[in-house]
Amino acid sequence: MRASLIQIAVDEDETVDSRRLRVAALVREQSGADLVVLPELWTTGAFAFEEFGRAAEPLEGPTYEAMAKAASDAGVWLHAGSLPERDPDGTLYNTSLLFSPSGEEAAAYRKIHRFGFDKGEAVLMGAGRDLVTVRLPETTLGLATCYDLRFPELFRGLVDAGAETLVIPAGWPERRRAHWTLLARARAVENQAFVLACGTAGTHAGVPQAGHSIVVDPWGEVLAEAGPGEEVLTVDLDPARVGATREQFPALKDRVLGLEPPRRLP
Repeated sequence: MRASLIQIAVDEDETVDSRRLRVAALVREQSGADLVVLPELWTTGAFAFEEFGRAAEPLEGPTYEAMAKAASDAGVWLHAGSLPERDPDGTLYNTSLLFSPSGEEAAAYRKIHRFGFDKGEAVLMGAGRDLVTVRLPETTLGLATCYDLRFPELFRGLVDAGAETLVIPAGWPERRRAHWTLLARARAVENQAFVLACGTAGTHAGVPQAGHSIVVDPWGEVLAEAGPGEEVLTVDLDPARVGATREQFPALKDRVLGLEPPRRLP
């Protein structure tokens, strides 16, 4: 399975409409891939909190339509990163979209863990509730977004639901780049799964972005890593390595906690 992660640079001088057209063209250029992944909130920038309300779209808005068309044109599964979605009730969500090679919506995931510590995304957006997995011909994807990476229980839930490849779009800041790499590898090792973590480049509302999108195998080995700027990171994966790793080192079978309700002491 060939995966291409498009590490988009968000430039505040570029309009959302222009960036949407540019990103659609980049997706079309990946026609030889099986799966293409975009970053979190690439239309606005993950730290451009004041733009969320102004740039929010209905789920099936202009970004949805442009990415569905790009996926169909390229004939790829497209994880279109995330966008600020405005629900009909007015609530904003940080919502990821996955499209099939025919351009059909395969899944939508609303980010569960909101970043901001009582400000920013944490107060401007609602929290998702549902874990989302999607079966592709080659592997089963588990969807998560950026700050979710810090919460291992979410990924345990995805693995329990059948996930073999964890896809994580992000707008991760440069000042915590060491955590980005460490946590991506940790989620791969503890879940014996591939991790495809696609970040942004550039600067969002004065916050330099980490870049360094990364692909990690089920043993925790880094298969490919981008640099700090805009870049397309392409890697060939062998989905059979997930099953082989879990069979050769069956740590997941030894899980105790989280599988049953906790015992109450008398």
